[in-house]
Amino acid sequence: MEDRVRVVIAEDSVLLREGLTRLLTDRGHEVVAGVGDADALIATVDDLARRDQLPDVVVADVRMPPTHTDEGVRAAVQLRKSHPGVGVLVLSQYVEERYATELLAGSSRGVGYLLKDRVAEVREFVDAVVRVARGGTALDPEVVAQLLGRSRKQDVLAGLTPREREVLGLMAEGRTNSAIARQLVVSDGAVEKHVSNIFLKLGLSPSDGDHRRVLAVLTYLKS
Repeated sequence: MEDRVRVVIAEDSVLLREGLTRLLTDRGHEVVAGVGDADALIATVDDLARRDQLPDVVVADVRMPPTHTDEGVRAAVQLRKSHPGVGVLVLSQYVEERYATELLAGSSRGVGYLLKDRVAEVREFVDAVVRVARGGTALDPEVVAQLLGRSRKQDVLAGLTPREREVLGLMAEGRTNSAIARQLVVSDGAVEKHVSNIFLKLGLSPSDGDHRRVLAVLTYLKS
């Protein structure tokens, strides 16, 4: 399968770990390992790297043993530094803004942050796993909403219209222009115009190339 990806799952709940494995394998993806804590996650990915068998993406719970605080997200941040080619998608019970911004501190490429409730929306979850594995971004709408609420207090986005903020928020979720057009019930051309205006107002020149979209999202999330 063209979209088949190799996944490592880190989740201390055996039931949820097995459920995620079943969701992904039923749709043709390969779960190469499933672990229950952050240390095992790092050791597993390092071992796969030594064997030249790195996964395309890691799906990890934010909170894992032994303290059930931030072990998962710290492991994810470490893996992004040691294995930058591996996508990282973290799952959380609640929106934890600090963890989201920490995870996105370096780059938004190949990164995702979803609430666990989103797993019930099977197609969206699997699409998010594949998107992150391919270097894209997948942010839960609730995460985006909270970060947007904070960013509205900052001057850097003050020049954007309400519609441009909405488009930028959907960009931060990892949606394409076509997907944004469907969501807002407007034409693709209208979305392209909004995106161009966003780039202009955020001072992102055409010389930034394809990275302008990533830079726009990072400006939005860090503001």
